[in-house]
Amino acid sequence: MNASDKSREAGAPRLLILGGTAEARELATALQARGGFALSLSLAGRTRNPLPSDAPTRSGGFGGVEGLEAHLKAERIDALIDATHPFAATMSHNAAQAARRAGVPLLALLRPEWPRQPGDIWSEVADIPEAVEKLGPAPRRVLVALGRNEVRALEAAPQHHYLVRSIDPVEPPLAVPQARYIEARGPFAEEDEHALLTAHRIDAILSKNSGGEATYGKIAAARALGIEVVMVARPPRPPVETVASVGEVLAWLKKFGRAL
Repeated sequence: MNASDKSREAGAPRLLILGGTAEARELATALQARGGFALSLSLAGRTRNPLPSDAPTRSGGFGGVEGLEAHLKAERIDALIDATHPFAATMSHNAAQAARRAGVPLLALLRPEWPRQPGDIWSEVADIPEAVEKLGPAPRRVLVALGRNEVRALEAAPQHHYLVRSIDPVEPPLAVPQARYIEARGPFAEEDEHALLTAHRIDAILSKNSGGEATYGKIAAARALGIEVVMVARPPRPPVETVASVGEVLAWLKKFGRAL
């Protein structure tokens, strides 16, 4: 019997983590090891083969705000942790509304943005369509670091040569004449990214400001090589209590535990 099972038998507070990030997995692992919570982890289901977790896991959406509210009530969830991706703004807004309606305390775990460093050549844009437009009319060789559901925007600029990296395959392939695909999951070391950019003669990177260490290697390598990064800003998130680390979540839960 694992710690979560024991916690459920003891009537421990029920905690739901909205996951899909390394931080969510780290938090789930830490809580499983400590015990004291009846833990469940929810994944959006967009990645075909997500990394495994020891925590009880569900996959797929809830059906908007109403669906999540119903789940929180039906499962008698005592606290909700939003540890979704920084660009999963719709889910974060849904979580904020559902938690408020259900009367469930909510804490967001959001990794810090990548700060611009001396030597970075960044063109900062508001969204992906603007990023594609920012590449300009002249043909370029572009490393694309977007989700496979976001890359269709590249079809608006078919003049570029795209090197598209994603966890799952892009299906169907993009309707552009020049595209190559890499299926890979981070972390990506800076030296490996340096070699990739050099081998493919990349002169621009299209990236979201996701933050974290796992995919920062391409940003550091671009700085060293003098390559432009077209950086997509994060979308607005709901005004909820937010922390930046797993340790801060654990401290919040410890402080909050008696009130659950």
